[in-house]
Amino acid sequence: MDTLRELFKIGFGPSSSHTMGPHKAALKFLEQVKDLPVQHFVVELYGSLAATGKGHLTDWIIMQTLGEDRTSIIFKPEVVYDYHANGMKFFAYDENNVQLAEYLVFSVGGGDIRELNESRKSQNKVYHLSTMNGILTWCKENHKQLYEYVLYSEGEEIFNYLREVWQVMKSAVEEGLQREGLIPGILGLRRRAKSFYERYLRTKDFTTLIFACSQAVSEQNASGSRIVTAPTCGASGALPGLLYSFQLYYGYSDEEIIKALAIAGLIGNVVKENGSISGAEAGCQAEIGTACAMAAGACCYLMGGDNQQIEYAAEIGLEHHLGLTCDPVEGLVQVPCIERNPIAARRAYDAAQYALLTDGEHIITLDMAIQTMKETGKDLNSKYRETSTGGLAKFKLGRR
Repeated sequence: MDTLRELFKIGFGPSSSHTMGPHKAALKFLEQVKDLPVQHFVVELYGSLAATGKGHLTDWIIMQTLGEDRTSIIFKPEVVYDYHANGMKFFAYDENNVQLAEYLVFSVGGGDIRELNESRKSQNKVYHLSTMNGILTWCKENHKQLYEYVLYSEGEEIFNYLREVWQVMKSAVEEGLQREGLIPGILGLRRRAKSFYERYLRTKDFTTLIFACSQAVSEQNASGSRIVTAPTCGASGALPGLLYSFQLYYGYSDEEIIKALAIAGLIGNVVKENGSISGAEAGCQAEIGTACAMAAGACCYLMGGDNQQIEYAAEIGLEHHLGLTCDPVEGLVQVPCIERNPIAARRAYDAAQYALLTDGEHIITLDMAIQTMKETGKDLNSKYRETSTGGLAKFKLGRR
């Protein structure tokens, strides 16, 4: 498995697969053709990138990267590669309209890009184990906690990066809690996080705090603000919202939060390596389900859970999102995406509490749930995999 730096990416919303990935691909293509006499570019978007690209700002970010005055975007939702639904092809032409270069690439989730038939598994073996069962065995044999396996694999430097991640996460929460008004887009969706937080200040209800903080990050993401993929942009609110709530309500130190972040990242990495974190590939179970698993594991650690209970909490978080569809209304990362983050954060808390009532023994492991999620994603009809052609997205709810 790769470093947690490739899971927790600091960037701007609204979508890791539809914004961050295409941005990275466009930059890479620019580098490939930098010595050629390029006059203009044509970019074809395929599958989910084409179906929901406008709502996710895919065309905008590519044109901003390559040059708005010399770039044309062609949407081809009917073209879907078996390798991944988020395909795109870049073409460069000279002044005589002669093709100079082309580049087929796929945005596979979490801001990562891959070329056709390139292995989806990471080639950077930072972690020598890639299943949760294997990691748990190592921890038991070496008398280590899960966050210590992260330190063992990546070294102390990873905690410095996680401190930076945590500062960005906290800023996203705090800025989101202060914002009011409408979120950009045709839905005319009004921000709610500030009013939720004001309710919390009156009631001191912990659930209300979780909802407010998770909602705040998700609203920031939908507005194109700076966030951290956890594991994606669309699912970036659950983990920081829950961790921020724990720190504010119970007084956990930054260092304890960093250890919890390491555990959450390890869980997300295992899902990314063996399953999927792409809504276009496996539905929202891959995004918000993974976010819930990550948050549940982190929360369980903070509440005193051992390695087995942490793994159980993560398994519960993922298992109870199996089959969840990705059906963004009007192709925007807003409805139902924003709302799913605070609900998943609370579910993560419940999963941790449930796991802590047990000795950690259970029948279905996290590895089993990940395999099932991947298989379920393949079986989902394409209209439920981020194409906005079915499910909730069939309702046209934009402002008239």
